Amino acid sequence: MIEINLPNKLTLLRIFLIPLLLVFLISPSFWPCFFAAIIFALAAATDWLDGHLARVTNQVTLLGKLLDPVADKLLVVSALVPLVELDRVAAWIVVIIVGREFAVSGLRMIASAQGIHISAGSLGKYKMGAEITAILFLILDFNILFHYLGQISILVAMVLSVLSASDYFVQFWNRLDDEKATDLF
Repeated sequence: MIEINLPNKLTLLRIFLIPLLLVFLISPSFWPCFFAAIIFALAAATDWLDGHLARVTNQVTLLGKLLDPVADKLLVVSALVPLVELDRVAAWIVVIIVGREFAVSGLRMIASAQGIHISAGSLGKYKMGAEITAILFLILDFNILFHYLGQISILVAMVLSVLSASDYFVQFWNRLDDEKATDLF
């Protein structure tokens, strides 16, 4: 039997909060969106907390390494798609952000198959911070200030998404030797 440590439980909590987030987020009214913002903020906080606890308590596990990025992607996509439906973010921006996630995930799988580990860089962490900030403003888009802050921060998140994806690809190509490159093609 696999015992799940506290950091992994926090990651699972993030995933389990997503349906609750969606229940409140699908309404265009203030109070449901306010509760959605609280749920999203709580889920986003678990992203920082699970990683911090895993490192501090030396409880980094393979399950955590695999599950944490999946939980992050599920949370962000689950929030952005209803925000498109609520007309709070342009679909093309969400396509770029989600497309980046697919591209980087695919690249990391290829890198792993080649024995190359690509760590999350600071751009990826800034991207996640910008996404969280943007999503919170977009969920609470009930006044002009939050509207503009949400629009500006989602554009920042999109730019950071593209830049951090570029960084992943550059890291991969720089670490790929000629022999491994021949195997890919």
